[in-house]
Amino acid sequence: MVSISNNNNQKQQLLSKIATNDGHGENSPYFDGWKAYANDPFHLTDNPNGVIQMGLAENQLCFDLIQEWVVNNPKASICTAEGAENFQDIAIFQDYHGLPEFRQAVARFMEKVRGDRVTFDPDRIVMSGGATGAHEMLAFCLADPGDAFLVPTPYYPGFDRDLRWRTGVQLFPVVCESCNDFKVTKKALEEAYEKAQQSNIKIKGLLINNPSNPLGTLLDKDTLRDIVTFINSKNIHLVCDEIYAATVFDQPRFISVSEIVEEMIECNKDLIHIVYSLSKDLGFPGFRVGIVYSYNDTVVNIARKMSSFGLVSTQTQHLLASMLSDEIFIERFIAESSERLGQRQGMFTKGLAQVGISTLKSNAGLFFWMDLRRLLKEATFDGELELWRMIINEVKLNVSPGCSFHCSEPGWFRVCFANMDDETMRIALKRISYFVLQPKGLNNKAAVNKQCSRRKLQISLSFRRLDHEFMNSPAHSPMNSPLVRT
Repeated sequence: MVSISNNNNQKQQLLSKIATNDGHGENSPYFDGWKAYANDPFHLTDNPNGVIQMGLAENQLCFDLIQEWVVNNPKASICTAEGAENFQDIAIFQDYHGLPEFRQAVARFMEKVRGDRVTFDPDRIVMSGGATGAHEMLAFCLADPGDAFLVPTPYYPGFDRDLRWRTGVQLFPVVCESCNDFKVTKKALEEAYEKAQQSNIKIKGLLINNPSNPLGTLLDKDTLRDIVTFINSKNIHLVCDEIYAATVFDQPRFISVSEIVEEMIECNKDLIHIVYSLSKDLGFPGFRVGIVYSYNDTVVNIARKMSSFGLVSTQTQHLLASMLSDEIFIERFIAESSERLGQRQGMFTKGLAQVGISTLKSNAGLFFWMDLRRLLKEATFDGELELWRMIINEVKLNVSPGCSFHCSEPGWFRVCFANMDDETMRIALKRISYFVLQPKGLNNKAAVNKQCSRRKLQISLSFRRLDHEFMNSPAHSPMNSPLVRT
């Protein structure tokens, strides 16, 4: 009798190493939280006790503006009566360089997002299937299997998949700590590089995420200068993920590495590469529009050839070229998105502060970095995962634990705030508030009930105040609520 395990081993031997390894990284708390939500998704009426998705960084706060533009510009789509005359021209095979009008519009949008302080050459725009495809494309261009990129921690869990899984490239952590708000320092960079050298690991580049996912913070000009100086001194590449560039809602302003490159005459531009996307800034993750912008001619040429494996459909290019070329709309969208993100983040973090939960000060992104260290039973990553399971299973919130972001300290969690409507946000706040304020160590049942009643009353009064402030804010008046519009 052949055992099941033997059958599985024989099946795996018929497949490639990529097909049978765990390089995708799906077996992590980050993705497990998504699965918990998928198995029991929250719905205001159909499933009010389900899991609320707070682990997905989506920008859903300005879809009304997008929908309004689409309705008012039917010729932008080849799938409307008004736009059907362009169907054949768009539907037939197109050069993998991309539609010229699309590349021009993306380059102009990137300039707009960066305050028109820099210019981008449309001929350096290379398409890919989302930022995931862009990162993998660059990894194939810049490194060989076994080579490594330095990455400051904490960092986006998807990088383990995007840069490592199919390329064989490694990621080597640059350890950043809470004592200085997880800032990237020259000392941390040098220590990580030296440690990699001692381990005989060849460092080919440094990957930075600005604005940061998961921190929601920005790299200042001095830090960016230090980073560019560092990679020049080591003669390694710099990959700058700037996919959250237009999600900044408070000072200081976003500074792109492109601005630093223009200022630093001594910089070797062949080492500088930018990853961009329309998934976060415009809220179009389903369109799979990723961009590689490289200052290196050879990288542009080979990346364009590689893009054949992950092109953006010409229908999508055609629609977005029209939308991004509407500068009046784009200016309005960027300003309104920033305003709404700031309002939502402010309400969320203020609500948490009222029950004693602090967050890392941030001014960008679709998430914030929540500090639950005081709630850990023990200050370990096992303790963090125990708390996370309780939040998933009992509080029914999918927030992502810091260990899945390779954070060096247990007790931090990423919370996404822009992928839900106003009412869902209030329910999420109430759930975590009840959880944090529930009495601990009280054995007398009457005392427990009395304490619970008192704390629920306090929470209720606090959220009445929050609701009043929220509903009367300009960006979230009752008539602007998604529920009212529906």
